[in-house]
Amino acid sequence: MKQASCKLEQALFDTINEKTPDYIKTRNLLDLNNKNEFEFVLKKAYLYNYDEVSNPEGMGLLEWFKNYSKEAQVSTAGIRGPQNILFPEDTRFPINKIGILLATVAKGLVAIDKYQGKDIRKLAASEVRYNSKEYLELIARIQAGLGIKTYIPVDFGTIPIWMASFLVFKLDLLGGEYITSSHGISVKNATKDLNDQGSQYLPEESLEFVNKIAEIFKKTEEKGEYSIKISALNDANIDQKLMKELNNGVNLYVDYLKNGVATKHNLELIKKAENPIVIESVGGSAYATLSKVLKELSIDKSFEWSNIQEDPFFHSIGKADIDPKGKKGFYDWSADAGVLLKNEDCTITMPVIETLHYDQKFADKPLGTVILITDPDHDRLTVTQIESVNNKETLDKLGIDYVKLTDDKVLVVYTANQSFLLIMSFWECTLRANKILFDYPRFMIKTTASAMSWDEWGENNSIKVVNVPVGFKEIANIMKKVEKQIKKNPSKEVLIEDVFGKEINLGIQPRLIFGGEESGGMIIGAEKLIESNSGRLAIAMREKSATEAIIITSALVSECEDKGLLLSEYLKNIFIKNEIKGKFDVRVDVAYYNESEPDIEVLKITKKEGELKRTKNDLFYLALVMAKRNGKITIENIKKILSDTFKELDFSNLEEALYVGDGSYFRFSDKYIEIRPSGTDAKTKAYSAGLDKAELSKYARIMGIYSGERTAVYNKYIDEEYYQNVHELAHKTYVKWANKGADFEKFEIPEYKF
Repeated sequence: MKQASCKLEQALFDTINEKTPDYIKTRNLLDLNNKNEFEFVLKKAYLYNYDEVSNPEGMGLLEWFKNYSKEAQVSTAGIRGPQNILFPEDTRFPINKIGILLATVAKGLVAIDKYQGKDIRKLAASEVRYNSKEYLELIARIQAGLGIKTYIPVDFGTIPIWMASFLVFKLDLLGGEYITSSHGISVKNATKDLNDQGSQYLPEESLEFVNKIAEIFKKTEEKGEYSIKISALNDANIDQKLMKELNNGVNLYVDYLKNGVATKHNLELIKKAENPIVIESVGGSAYATLSKVLKELSIDKSFEWSNIQEDPFFHSIGKADIDPKGKKGFYDWSADAGVLLKNEDCTITMPVIETLHYDQKFADKPLGTVILITDPDHDRLTVTQIESVNNKETLDKLGIDYVKLTDDKVLVVYTANQSFLLIMSFWECTLRANKILFDYPRFMIKTTASAMSWDEWGENNSIKVVNVPVGFKEIANIMKKVEKQIKKNPSKEVLIEDVFGKEINLGIQPRLIFGGEESGGMIIGAEKLIESNSGRLAIAMREKSATEAIIITSALVSECEDKGLLLSEYLKNIFIKNEIKGKFDVRVDVAYYNESEPDIEVLKITKKEGELKRTKNDLFYLALVMAKRNGKITIENIKKILSDTFKELDFSNLEEALYVGDGSYFRFSDKYIEIRPSGTDAKTKAYSAGLDKAELSKYARIMGIYSGERTAVYNKYIDEEYYQNVHELAHKTYVKWANKGADFEKFEIPEYKF
């Protein structure tokens, strides 16, 4: 039994132990304490549900697979789900050791089929979540058993997701397996599959191995069993030597940073900072890598650390003993520091920030102190700063949220929309000051759900903006389209169609000035194209990196300190200089069930019910924007439908209704509202940005929580057959756009020199 770090974690353990049946507690089919080679035999009985009398070996794998394959088709960041953190062979949960085994075997077999007789090499790594190290060892031993060389961090230690992605590309590996659930709740986990570019699998790539699992099950049913080899732990195909030589990738990554954000100017700024910048390492897993990077760049003395010990319970961050409805019991708000609740009295509550206890830890820190909060896989960043309570009125006018720190101090918490506007503006000024801004035409890739202010800023600074659906794989897909055109004809202008259907001329040899999304992930493009060992070229890396964000933010903070400016004042200056109207942004997350529910049977039922509610909400809007796209209705018809449905909202200045690949986007003259279903959970996300924060909150909340019930006016314009088939129609539309101009060139495995 795992040892709890605190009473709250022990309470979680006790509940899980109580809810887990004895037949699962005693299951030990994949005993990794056996360090020798052994076989796992998948029996036909395992495919069917457990029955104490008729099928005592049942695991319900067919039922597990049904849900797993459905997730693979829509997932935006790996196939995520809760796990039994105490008994990881519990196949009632989406993530479990048997499922990890099957997915790994299937991915390995797909690779072997594609590259018969080739030297297949992959990377496997993880962050700090429960059972991650065990899953990592299992993946490495299965791949080794298939003859696939697998590189792992020294002593199976943690590395960030961006490091795994970077190394896959840089070393020209066939792909990677990374175990994480990003900033999700502690009991969740996932395998984030990386392709040969270091980018997250697209749904069609996931379907290849999902279909292979189906083949394995078919063979198991026909023959009664299917054998899978688990290699010895000391198998030659499990390699830690390379990562040791590379300092777990730190040395290569520092060189990469020096070609990007770690300019001499930025490093000198950081070194001369008077007040140390605090790095909050939620879960602790950022520390092992980031501390080495900062030391190699000789800027480590400019930082302090909070929570450097690795902890799958995330130091109780985001955890509570009472749920949002006031009911006593364990509740997890996730590790997303940006979670925000608006109370009935219109005050703001930030439940994750509150569990960081900064009112106790940092009450004595001077005004202006910046605290940078990164998540467990170290790819997202939340920027905060201590300000005087006297600044509250100014912060309110700027739409910046804050929480009380002491009687005379507040902790200002920036949304990624705000902090990334700071970053892109500072980076543009840096390039301009170094007289290299105009060496190349510049462009930005952003998700449609990100701020209007980014588009306005881009237009004001002659920077082309490419909008894409939510998910960093979408940003990476545009990068690859750009690179394909540069490679094919380096002297020709690059043309890209964004998800709005707008064709954008990026110019000759364009460079990415910024790529990011409102959920806190960003990347900066390199001046000199990034080159892999075999000569592949990239304009930027394929995964968001909190390290890049921390370095450039720290340089900005130091410059502001030198000029006597707070970040809020710097943001205000950007708004004024760029004549930005859409200053405000809001996101409303509608959760249809309690994902912290420890009883898996209750969780399954409530999640399924929640998914139906999510889908009904989605289809209501999706049918409207697709019908408009297909010429079945007009924007005036949509105004009538929405005005009839939401009588408390005004749609008179609605100008456009668009399908944006994963959601429905409504553009008004003074704002936008986007409604999209979560790709990983039973949630609806409502985004809005524009000129009036109170109005944005009202629209996002009302439209986000809507049941999806169709009115008589709605049914007058949208017939039943179209409504029922619109999801499939929308998906085909998305695939057509995503594939247009995409790089489908097959990866060629090089002759490795390591």
